[in-house]
Amino acid sequence: MKLVLHSAKRASAPYRVRIGLNLKGLAYDLRPVDLVANAHQADGYRALNAQALVPTLEVDGRPLTQSLAILEWLDEVVSEPRLLPTAPFERAIVRGMAEIIACDIHPLNNLRVLRQLTALEIGETDRNAWVARWISDGFRALEPMVAQHSGGFAYGDAPGLVDCLLVPQVFNAGRFNIDLSPFPAIAAAATRAAKHPAIAAAHPDHHPER
Repeated sequence: MKLVLHSAKRASAPYRVRIGLNLKGLAYDLRPVDLVANAHQADGYRALNAQALVPTLEVDGRPLTQSLAILEWLDEVVSEPRLLPTAPFERAIVRGMAEIIACDIHPLNNLRVLRQLTALEIGETDRNAWVARWISDGFRALEPMVAQHSGGFAYGDAPGLVDCLLVPQVFNAGRFNIDLSPFPAIAAAATRAAKHPAIAAAHPDHHPER
């Protein structure tokens, strides 16, 4: 199985997939997509991903899009180590935790939204306040769930789906100088997860280009 990941350095969604691929121990070719230069808008990339978003994971030449869909596909084709629990109720809890990040935090703070705020002549201070508002709202909902279900990682005692999303979101929170002291369970889980070798290898510092 040949895997090619189209990824941007600091973007949260491909960062999630890099973590998932590394946790599964899968080799992949990384193709950087320069979002600042609008490389994702090029016709060649749009042929792979009609939304012109990252990531796209090519599997033997066939594209998969949307980070959560890719991560769940990974769990279906490579059974161990598991990203989601086997019990249906626990799987639903994990999906709910992940979707707080993927559906309620990230879409309001990604590059295209921030660019639109800039186009509306909203200044940097107000843009940063916007980012902080939605990250903090999401983390307030997620914090008691992590506190309840953590066994060291975001859910349980091994890295899984929630960590794939939480580590990039905490990284972004750091970029905007968001205080994590109100979220000790999140901070502790993210700190531990970030030290895991597979997760550490996915960090933007190891990404070859934008």
